[in-house]
Formats: sequence, structure tokens, C-alpha cells
Amino acid sequence: MCLAATWFVWGSTYLAIKLALPSLPPFFQIGTRFLAAGGLLLLGAAWLGQPMPTPAQWRNAAIVGILMLVGNTGGVAYAEQTVASGLVVAFIAVVPPLITIASLPFGIRPSRLELLGIALGLFGVWLLVRGDAFTASPAGVIALIVAALGWSIGSVLSQHVFPLAPAAGGFASEMICAGVVLIGLSVLTGETVRWPLHPVAVIAWLYLVVFGSLIAFSAYMVLLARASPALASSNSFVNPVIGLLLGVTLGGETVTSQEWLAVSIILSGVGMLILARGGARWAFSDGE
Repeated sequence: MCLAATWFVWGSTYLAIKLALPSLPPFFQIGTRFLAAGGLLLLGAAWLGQPMPTPAQWRNAAIVGILMLVGNTGGVAYAEQTVASGLVVAFIAVVPPLITIASLPFGIRPSRLELLGIALGLFGVWLLVRGDAFTASPAGVIALIVAALGWSIGSVLSQHVFPLAPAAGGFASEMICAGVVLIGLSVLTGETVRWPLHPVAVIAWLYLVVFGSLIAFSAYMVLLARASPALASSNSFVNPVIGLLLGVTLGGETVTSQEWLAVSIILSGVGMLILARGGARWAFSDGE
């Protein structure tokens, strides 16, 4: 169920972010999304009697939340102002190779097949950003680089250096910290909400809160704690396919032949990475 949530729900959230942008600017949209989802999750954890985060765990949540949610999701929403949602999710498919690289300082060494997968994935991203959609938006490319690096580094650090509070309290505190920072960025950059809100934007925002954050993000963090990083990040293999198909069919986006080729190369590299690590189960700092 956790894999299904990260594969299929996250594949659709990129289009949902795009649909909400006409009324809700990127940092405000994502910040309010995480504050709403994090607040609901924390209230639910307290009602169930689960332990609340300690001050040290709140600090860890702030660090990991800035990397994984402010950097990644905020960067994705910012990029989608000028880059098609399907191409954005294709770019983010480079995350598994980056996670493998970020894990090197912790004694996790890639095999030859993994090294080939990393090289292939990075070459595909290089080919992708040379397409017209990315060359016309340097700011979008920078935002996506920040997004991919933030998610990869944050995923590794959350397991080895900055453990979160157990269960829902950890996920909630991370989202709340990220939401506060994103709202601050929204104020600093002078974002304005476009009234009246379009009904499609409201529905998309609600979908992102419930499915994108409460369900899919919590599922991803559970996978990080209980499965290998390669399996946990295997959504990067499925999400681009779903994101591209939804972007083209429902979002009216266009994808060039060069961009389709680049996506195919990226997915081939990610597939090699997942195959190489498919049977592996890594021990994390939480012992699970």
C-alpha cells in the first residue's frame, strides 16, 4: 500500500500543483498545504496518545523539512510556473542515483550495475535540460536542481544523522516546520493569492493536502524506515510515466521527441539502480 501511494499518488501530484498555480502561488500553495496536513497529522497523533516530538526532534524535523520539503516540493512548484509538469517529474527521476551518491559517506558503496545506472540517469537528465522547455527557463532548471538535491540529501540524513520523532509525530513535525519556512518565503518574495479562487485550484489543493501529503508522504517516510532506499525511491521510476501521461492528456502539455528519449534514458538508469538494489535491505539508525 505504501508503494502504491508513492507510485501512483505522487505521479499525479505534479499536475495537481500545476492546476493550483493560477490561483495559489508556489510557496504559499505548498506552505499552506504542509501546515494543514502537518497540523491534522499532529492532532491525530496526540489524540491517539502517540509520543510528541522532543525539542531535539523538532530541530531535526526543521533541518530535514527544509531539505526535503522546502527545497524539493517548493522548488518543484516554483519550476512548474515555466516548465511542463510532465517534464518536471521526469527531471526528478534522477533522485535514486543522487540518493546512492549521498549514501557514500555512510559506507554504502554502489555496485558496477548501480554505477552504470547512475551514469545513464545523469546523462538522461543532461539531455533533458538541453531541450527547448528547459533552455527557455534557467530559473526552472536551478529550482529543479535544488529540488532533486534537497530530497536526496534529506532522505539520507533523516536516516543516519537527524532522526525524526517516531510514527506520525515525525512526519507531522517535518511538514509543519517546512510549512512555516515556505510561508516566510512567500511573504519575502511578495506572492499574492489571486482572488476569487478557481474551483479547480481549490480541489487540486485539497487533493495535495490529503493524498499528496497525509497519505503519500507518510507512506514514503515509512518506506525509508522499513525498506531499502532503492525500493523506497522506486517511485522515481513510475512517477515520470504517470506524470507525463497526465500532463499530455489532461494538462494539454507537449513533449518533444528529444524529451521522450531523455526520459527513456533516465528511466533505464533508474531501472538498473532498482534492479541492483532490489534484493538488498539496508540497516538504518532506527534499527528497523
